[in-house]
Amino acid sequence: MEAEKLDLKKEVYNKTQYSRTIDTSFNEFGITPVSEILDEQVSVEEFFGLYNSLFYDIPALGNNNSHEYLVKTSGTYINFNQDNEEIEALRAEIAQLRADLLAAQIGNITNEIPVNNDNNDGREQLEAIQQELRTSQEDLINQTTQVSNSNLTSMSDE
Repeated sequence: MEAEKLDLKKEVYNKTQYSRTIDTSFNEFGITPVSEILDEQVSVEEFFGLYNSLFYDIPALGNNNSHEYLVKTSGTYINFNQDNEEIEALRAEIAQLRADLLAAQIGNITNEIPVNNDNNDGREQLEAIQQELRTSQEDLINQTTQVSNSNLTSMSDE
């Protein structure tokens, strides 16, 4: 092998040249480039893959890191309460229709039971049935109101 001659050049700076030529500040120290940040972010597909694999490990209830938290935050994002308000209005309408049906049934029973002035058994029986139907109607309205109120309370907690 032949030995080759290699010339090395060394550039030397004095103190004033050095500070003008070399940037000695740490203005880029610790800054992560945008491309690295994008590479580190979890994609939607990766998120749902992780979510599916962790589904049963996630607590059902809790103010954060729970299924309840996911439902509330997602519900707020997609304006889910608007749908709940519509559902509550429909439930109230159903309760009213049930009450109207019950009132019609009371009317039918009243018309079907023969009432003799001489015999009060029919009248007492009719009054007992009407009272039972009224009580059922009030219970139905109370239950619907309670369900509605509990749903509104749970929505306002969000």
